[in-house]
Amino acid sequence: MKWFILFLGVLYVILLYAAYQLIYRPLKVNSRIKAAFARGDSYEDIYHMPYLLNEEEQNMLRRFYALLDKSELITVSKKRSEYLALQNQINPHFLYNTLEGIRAEALIAGVDSIAEMTEALATYFRYTISQVNNLVTLEEELANVENYYYIQQFRFGSKLDLRIRYDCEDEEEALICQLPKLTLQPIVENSIYHGLERKIGTGHLDIKITMTDSHLIIMISDDGVGIEKGQVKVMNEQLRALRLEEENSGETGKKGGIAVKNVNNRIKLLFGEEYGIYIYSQPDSGTDVEITLPVVKN
Repeated sequence: MKWFILFLGVLYVILLYAAYQLIYRPLKVNSRIKAAFARGDSYEDIYHMPYLLNEEEQNMLRRFYALLDKSELITVSKKRSEYLALQNQINPHFLYNTLEGIRAEALIAGVDSIAEMTEALATYFRYTISQVNNLVTLEEELANVENYYYIQQFRFGSKLDLRIRYDCEDEEEALICQLPKLTLQPIVENSIYHGLERKIGTGHLDIKITMTDSHLIIMISDDGVGIEKGQVKVMNEQLRALRLEEENSGETGKKGGIAVKNVNNRIKLLFGEEYGIYIYSQPDSGTDVEITLPVVKN
């Protein structure tokens, strides 16, 4: 009788363990993946659920994956960024010709500062409005940032200081790395208008380039007014997930610029959810915006 009771006990434990492994655990894992998908935290894992309980689920996911065209999502996000940056766009050729006319008149009048600012503005718009390819080189993006900074200096003067530095062995290798067009300038614009404009005294912008074998990390830092801890947490939670429907929200979007969320979404759409933007900040201690990208040279 004792051996029989012991046998039943062992059998019960085995059946309990089997039920856990074959029924409860698969349901729990699938439920966690589905919940993450519903929150927008991840959309890739839903296609690779380790436990598909029946053939209908497999067919459903295969059909859903076929319907989701990532290249179409990239195009939609890219077109939205162009629209936000150029909400009141006039004919670009007319814009270039008008700016060139202003520059010529300024040179004739001997007002070199107006001529230089007009030329910088024409260069900036030419880069922004021209055909937006998926990727440009880091060198091109940095040149656009420097031109944008030059324009801002006409307003801020010596109150604004920009420094670009490299924390990698080969600066030339870093400069040929590719990234989505209009990735850096929107972050710099945010740093100026939300961080440095309200700061008393000179505001410093620092762009640090770091490259490893597989990652290109760009840190854009300012010593401005900073952001409250709770707001930083909310911003990072929003940036962590790919949410195309929210990229118009926020002050930057309302002003017609390219929102940080839009930059983040384009990075994730092109390269995957492990890449993107993360923000570090404290009140009165400035803000660091970290952009993580893969090393892409072709």
